[in-house]
Amino acid sequence: MKTPYFTIKDIMQITGVTKRALHYYDKTDLLKPSKIEANGYRLYDQEALGNLQTILLFKEMNFSLKDIATMMKLSKDEQKELLKEHRGTLVQRKQKLQTIIDQLDEYVNGTDISQLQLFDDSPIMTIQEQYESEAKFVYGDTSKYQEFEANMNRLSAQDQQKAYQQFSVNMETVFYELAKHQDHSPASTEVQQLIDQWKKQLESFMVCDPEILVCIAETYTTDRRYALYFEQFGDEYFLRFLYQAILVYAQGEGDESRLV
Repeated sequence: MKTPYFTIKDIMQITGVTKRALHYYDKTDLLKPSKIEANGYRLYDQEALGNLQTILLFKEMNFSLKDIATMMKLSKDEQKELLKEHRGTLVQRKQKLQTIIDQLDEYVNGTDISQLQLFDDSPIMTIQEQYESEAKFVYGDTSKYQEFEANMNRLSAQDQQKAYQQFSVNMETVFYELAKHQDHSPASTEVQQLIDQWKKQLESFMVCDPEILVCIAETYTTDRRYALYFEQFGDEYFLRFLYQAILVYAQGEGDESRLV
């Protein structure tokens, strides 16, 4: 019959826990050896082994070692009550993780970052709200931004969301059409007509003069957040093509013959 005590090596073979972990549990009083021999060897009895298995179970359930230390001092019934509460937390984390996976899939498949719902249940503002805050910070003192803000404030929150969604869909339609004409000159009639449609979409929110159009074009090419978004429409040269087409439009604005 084997000794009722287990060495660290025995514990490692039985549970798979590391020597380093056992030493740490001893140091933090989470799991002390049942006795220590004269030569310094740590020995564990069957009760200690059972406690270790409970610790490993709680650790796998995503409890911190600090929480586990507290739980090990409780009765079985008290532990079960805490586990019931913890289960609810794990379910919420599972739902959040599923949301993250779904949003990741949408982003990889080309959904614009502004349309993702990743921050809906978070204290972090949504991407759309972050864009709005950034725009207000940069353009808030301009008359055109104030005009845009006044127009949006006339709408309910639901209508604002619908307007943004429809705006996004309309813009994507124009960009896909522009990609089909990427082999044309940016100054061609077909391309400039599509840029005119792009401008009209912008004007559903604000009046766009040549200066603001150039500013938007430069933002497209200098803000890295747009790089992935525009990849869905054309090849690696599409963004440069779009930029040049907008510049041609802005430079020639007022000359209506370019659209005839």
